[in-house]
Amino acid sequence: MRIGQAAERAGVSVRALRYYEEQGLVVADRGPGGHRQYPDSAVERVRFIQLLYAAGLSSKAILQILPFLDTLVATPRMARRLEAERDRIKAQIGDLTKAHDRLEELIRLAAAYEDSPATCEANEGPAMSSAARLPRERIPGLRPNRR
Repeated sequence: MRIGQAAERAGVSVRALRYYEEQGLVVADRGPGGHRQYPDSAVERVRFIQLLYAAGLSSKAILQILPFLDTLVATPRMARRLEAERDRIKAQIGDLTKAHDRLEELIRLAAAYEDSPATCEANEGPAMSSAARLPRERIPGLRPNRR
């Protein structure tokens, strides 16, 4: 398939596909008119590359991992690299989960505060955002700014 079709099917821009080719992440053959021709397998490869980028890997790191996709043979060094990236992503998921849980807690506190009778009475006065009315001392783990 030509570059436009490959990019569309993979969900990336043509420019991104050209960049991946420049980095050695994707290989395209050249057709008779010099146009890039991608195999069907390039679509899944590009989607996997996108996942790795989203997980925080660099082009260089991805380039070191991709040979395993082509050969399904992992050297001990490759296996260690795959494990290290997996462990890094797992730690990142843990951090994101903690952030998610804290945000859920803050949302719950904000909703409870908005529904309290004192807040309802305060809302009858001048317009003020919930965040401005919620005392910082009542939010666990959040301390007032000190200068």
